Amino acid sequence: MPINRRLTTDQDFQDAQDRQLRIRVFHNSHMVESGATIVRFTEDKIITQSSVSDLTYHSRLECEFFELKKG
Repeated sequence: MPINRRLTTDQDFQDAQDRQLRIRVFHNSHMVESGATIVRFTEDKIITQSSVSDLTYHSRLECEFFELKKG
C-alpha cells in the first residue's frame, strides 16, 4: 500500500530533488500532477518535470506536495 509523506520544508524539497523522488501535487484538494520529479524550488515556487519537455510551476502557498513511497 502506498504511503504519502507531505513535503513542507526546504529540506524536504531538497531531499526529494536530490533523490529524484516521484511526487504528487494537489491544488484545492484535487490532484493536478502525479509522478513528477522536482527540478528546482524557490521560496514561493516548486518546479516539477514529468517528461523531457514538460515543466510545471506550482505555488508553494496554494499547493500541497507529497512524496509517494511504496510501503
